[in-house]
Amino acid sequence: MSQDPDTAVRYDVHGDVAVLTIDFPPVNALGAAMKEGMVRRMRQAAEDDAVHAIVVIGDNDRFVAGADIREFGKPPRGPTLLEVQDLLEFSEKPVVCAIDGHALGGGLELALAAPFRVAASRAKLGLPEVNLGLLPGGGGTQRLTRIAGPEVALDLILSGKHIGAAKAKELGLVDEVTDADLLTAAIDFARRKADAGGPWPRAIERTDKVATADSALFEKTRSANAKKWAGTIAPFRIVDCVEAACTRSPQDGLEFEKAAFKECLEAPSRAAQVHLFFAERQAAKVEGLDPAAKPRDIAKVGVIGAGTMGGGIAMSVVNAGIACVLLEVTQDALDAGLEKVRGNYDISIKRGSRSQAQVDAALGLLTSTLDYDDLADCDLVIEAVFENMGVKKEIFGTLDRVTKPDAILASNTSALDIDEIAAATGRPENVIGMHFFSPANVMKLCENVRGTKSSDTTIATVMAFAKRIGKVPVLAGNCEGFIGNRILKIYGQEADLILEQGAAPWDVDRALKGFGFPMGLYLMRDMSGLDVGYRMRQGRIEAGTLDTSSPEYSPLADRIVEAGRHGQKTGAGYYKYEGRDASPDPAVLDMLRDVAAAKQVPQRRFTDEEIVEQILAAMANEGAKILEEGIAQRASDIDVTYVYGYGFPKHEGGPMFWAQRKGLDKLLEIVRANHAKFGDRWKPAALLEARVADGKDWDGKPIAGAG
Repeated sequence: MSQDPDTAVRYDVHGDVAVLTIDFPPVNALGAAMKEGMVRRMRQAAEDDAVHAIVVIGDNDRFVAGADIREFGKPPRGPTLLEVQDLLEFSEKPVVCAIDGHALGGGLELALAAPFRVAASRAKLGLPEVNLGLLPGGGGTQRLTRIAGPEVALDLILSGKHIGAAKAKELGLVDEVTDADLLTAAIDFARRKADAGGPWPRAIERTDKVATADSALFEKTRSANAKKWAGTIAPFRIVDCVEAACTRSPQDGLEFEKAAFKECLEAPSRAAQVHLFFAERQAAKVEGLDPAAKPRDIAKVGVIGAGTMGGGIAMSVVNAGIACVLLEVTQDALDAGLEKVRGNYDISIKRGSRSQAQVDAALGLLTSTLDYDDLADCDLVIEAVFENMGVKKEIFGTLDRVTKPDAILASNTSALDIDEIAAATGRPENVIGMHFFSPANVMKLCENVRGTKSSDTTIATVMAFAKRIGKVPVLAGNCEGFIGNRILKIYGQEADLILEQGAAPWDVDRALKGFGFPMGLYLMRDMSGLDVGYRMRQGRIEAGTLDTSSPEYSPLADRIVEAGRHGQKTGAGYYKYEGRDASPDPAVLDMLRDVAAAKQVPQRRFTDEEIVEQILAAMANEGAKILEEGIAQRASDIDVTYVYGYGFPKHEGGPMFWAQRKGLDKLLEIVRANHAKFGDRWKPAALLEARVADGKDWDGKPIAGAG
């Protein structure tokens, strides 16, 4: 049932100040009823002779969270945001927006149109539209730039970050911050302004922060971020709009923003970004958990292993304000790890991403040890040593003895069996996987892996903890490689077999980079070092778990390493190197020709589009198998895993989104054609076949026009 505008915005008078209270559950969004209510109440206040000033406040300790998602995709109704803003901006009586909770997106744009803003000290403000492939289309790029200057506007709008009330006051976005009752403070502020008399400031007409703007700032921002923003529209148009605020009249700037917003709204990349925005939030939810299972409080964390991964995990923990004990087996290894952590913080300070005070506070929470007994009071211990099952089982057996009975024990393994690790303890219900990605202090994904006996409380705790330390959590089931590395194996395997069919490593890398991956597969392998993977393969061969006679096994990587080419660090791998500069190497093509001839693989030419389609189709088919096996909860979780952990381009939405946008029927055609040509490695996923037969999407929802 739609809400009545008269109840969506209530009207009260406190002495000579009208109070307009927005009461539009659940989050006071900018819905039709709310905007109509604002228009009515602003006009009522304007006509009320007893009223000398106006305060706009949100009910239930929140201002306006942004657009009303309930109205997305529906024809617009009622007044526009611009009509409401005009009433605030051109009011003959001073208007004060009282901000509590969140003023985000359109909510902040509404507040910026008022002459004055008073905020509760706990309030958060931001313009996060870039996360949805959009830009602030309600004057946000224009008013924010004119209030705070172009540098601040670019930082806030391009990042989409939320800032606190104190920072907002420092930047001039609010006029007063209070720890006292917000309504009382806002009424007092409004009364003072009314007593002092007008005219009232209009942000859209300010020029003091834009008149001396450096025109080079905008081109510098575009060029510095060109690679990062490839495939998207919104970031470039945001820069254009901020520049327009510095170079155009207020009305021209608003018109420019309106046109840029429309362009972003219609951009192909937007659907992918909207998908990811909601997918990230959905990924944190665990289906079927006992409602009584609540996350435990994590006050102290132990991390075992002070290498690159362990050190990065420890930094993530202390950066979130949580005490951490970092354990190593030798003093030299511990010293090296701590030195790396301090070096990372030094880089952060030089870049300006952290202050010295923030670094000092973080390091103050980090202690180190060589003694497992120092982990006795930890609530969570994360093991981050190298991938060896024997070593991990020994560590978990020790942890089981020294940690308190309810401590959660997590392994950072990227592929090993969580159940086998848990069996080394007497508390398998408290054992779980927490797969971080390197560098762990930077990469956002945390792939939590439930074992057969992992309790609901354990699962709920690590999902909540991952969010607390700034990660994007995804829950995976227990299988070799889980979600991410299981698909990565298919990704790499298919690329290797494309090489055997006639493509060169630089052809594949060019195609993948052109699609939007930050780096090609073979350049990435060279940078990581080829000898590590070689040793792992040799171990599997010796253990009898890797069949080198299989058609799916490509010996090229082994031959490259056996020729002394270990990647960038030795000056040659898939590429040859001058320093860090890579160039194609004919010697690799000679090896490839020998491999293809020995395996009798027919040769052909590939276009970049064919390379991308074949690799992504293989990934999506494997993703469907992961879904049908229950390893992933939902298709969008696979997309979140690949975007935040493996560099899949955001503007393409992830491998499952790519497949669904292409058409699951088209995907099945590709998979079946390759199945007929290459055999079982391309066997169609049963779920994919079922979804196509039923005319449904990955989530089982009917596809319009299917069937």
